[in-house]
Amino acid sequence: MEDFLNQLPKRAKDKHNENKKFFSKLKKKPPKNLDYLMQELHEDEFERTDCLTCANCCKTTGPLFTDKDIERIAKHFKQKPQQFIDQYLRIDEDNDYVLQEVPCTFLDTENYCMIYDVRPKACREFPHTDRKKFQQISNLTLNNVAICPAAYNIVEAMKERIK
Repeated sequence: MEDFLNQLPKRAKDKHNENKKFFSKLKKKPPKNLDYLMQELHEDEFERTDCLTCANCCKTTGPLFTDKDIERIAKHFKQKPQQFIDQYLRIDEDNDYVLQEVPCTFLDTENYCMIYDVRPKACREFPHTDRKKFQQISNLTLNNVAICPAAYNIVEAMKERIK
């Protein structure tokens, strides 16, 4: 896994133009069964992939925190939302709440999330490869293939299935 993770950014960069063209075609004319196909590819990949051996998403990027996320996590810590914001978050260039720093503050040394049961929606849904109308998030997916080995493998499998 370590070797694959080290090579992942380069692999993603090498495939970037190919993936961009593929997603452009997919947006124009998505197959009727795309949502079902993506669900199948996602499930197949995550039968083989254990996020606890990787956690690269938590180590290299941070999620967006919605107001609901902030309220839920603050309640978990028995804090007021503003206290949670002050302690852990900042506002980014897109005016979204994000972590003050990465790796994620809530990732422990064993790659477990210390707030797993109340984690942000963005974390629960990552890498978003089983989302309905998948073709609408191609830019997000292009970024995620450089971070997540599972997303990379799912996109490669998808290109094989949809020619």
